[in-house]
Amino acid sequence: MDNDEKHGPRSLRAAWVALTGLSAVFLVEMLDNSILNVALPTIGRELHASTVALQWVTGAYAVVFGGLMLLCGALADRYGRRRVMLAGLALLGLASLATAFVTTAEQLIAVRALMGVAAAMTTPGSLALAFRLFDDDGLRVRATTLISTVGLVGLAVGPPVGGFVLAVAPWQTLLLINVPIAALATAGVRFGIAADGPAELHRDPMDLPGAALGTAAIVLALVAPALFVGEGARSWAPWATTAAALAGAALFAVRERTARHPLLDLALVARPLVSAGLAYKAAAGLATAGLGYLVTLQLQLDWGWPPALAALGMLPQVIVLVAGGAFIGPLVRRAGLGRAAGLSAAAVVAGLAVYGSLGRFGYVWVALALVLVAAGMRVVGVVAGVTVLRGLPENRTTIGAALADTATEVTSGAGIAVTGTILAALVTGTVATSHWSARQSAEFERAVTVSGLTLTVVAAALVGWAMLRTRGAAGQDAA
Repeated sequence: MDNDEKHGPRSLRAAWVALTGLSAVFLVEMLDNSILNVALPTIGRELHASTVALQWVTGAYAVVFGGLMLLCGALADRYGRRRVMLAGLALLGLASLATAFVTTAEQLIAVRALMGVAAAMTTPGSLALAFRLFDDDGLRVRATTLISTVGLVGLAVGPPVGGFVLAVAPWQTLLLINVPIAALATAGVRFGIAADGPAELHRDPMDLPGAALGTAAIVLALVAPALFVGEGARSWAPWATTAAALAGAALFAVRERTARHPLLDLALVARPLVSAGLAYKAAAGLATAGLGYLVTLQLQLDWGWPPALAALGMLPQVIVLVAGGAFIGPLVRRAGLGRAAGLSAAAVVAGLAVYGSLGRFGYVWVALALVLVAAGMRVVGVVAGVTVLRGLPENRTTIGAALADTATEVTSGAGIAVTGTILAALVTGTVATSHWSARQSAEFERAVTVSGLTLTVVAAALVGWAMLRTRGAAGQDAA
């Protein structure tokens, strides 16, 4: 590795071993859910799984992953980012191998939960280690762009690859694919990245009560959207879960303000660069999940497109997400990190506004909205993450990356919950039917407009606040 005590690698090529390992880490995280979704009907038949059990096959991974990221980020900053990542990769490999011995849905859910733990240990570290690897912000952006592009390619090719594998092999093969990828990631991280030095870590005692409260609040926040969609806004369960999540968040904030050694120093989160980067990530997560959910329903239920054609209808978003990485570096060099984040976040808001205002008038407007949101999200995903880490001390970068990922996970769920609740309130009858009345179609179009514009207002508020926070703050937080 071309590195020394004072200077990191001077090019991406000089760090190719490390970047190969970190890219493989992100590839596993993106591939894991997308490649498995296509196999859910097969899994249901072979394991005699109920609909609820199948939901938890993917849900257990997402909830455990999102819930444990803050804790795992804090552990990495305390005990070593490289060490925690290598342990997570070992757990991922073992859990994936265990898939070969699964005979019940409950066993598969347990395996998926273990994979969620492994993802929480590895995914935030990929951004933190890429940031730490280089001294130059331009190289940091290019490295993060490369890593995220590999992951997005995995997200895009997951379903077709999964369908091909299912035609010639058992469904367990889809998770066994993780084993060689984890091995590649382990080799890249072990041989391409040096162990953390003492100055790069902190020695504060772990805040276990804070960790418990934070994990509980995030888990409840991730479960609530599924309850809103599954049981409807008229049920008490999603509202009770949301209230419990808010209460847990409030208790977590009180604990962190009063603890001698908090898990998450709220004074660091309040720094302009950090809070603005989190707001940008939150806006992108809210928009991407909410828009994807609405467009999927619109194409298949309102317009009657078959699933294959609806998948093609989402293709503009996939193309922009994968190919858009080539434009991130030039944009950052021309506009700077702060302006690039603001411009890309504004594109997200513009895409939502186009969809909410014009999406009901034809697919061309839907496609334009998908392109704008995907383009903005592609840049925000890289630039806002780097912005957050620039605003933090060197020994807190992994929990910063975990916080950025958690913001995206929670607001993605919130976007789906908001749209699902509005649809349930404005559309009479069951939307998942093949024949709609003229009244239902009109109600659905109105609900889409209300949902799209509601998301626009919330995302615009987050972006506007972030822009105010970063005005003149570029030099304040980097210290």
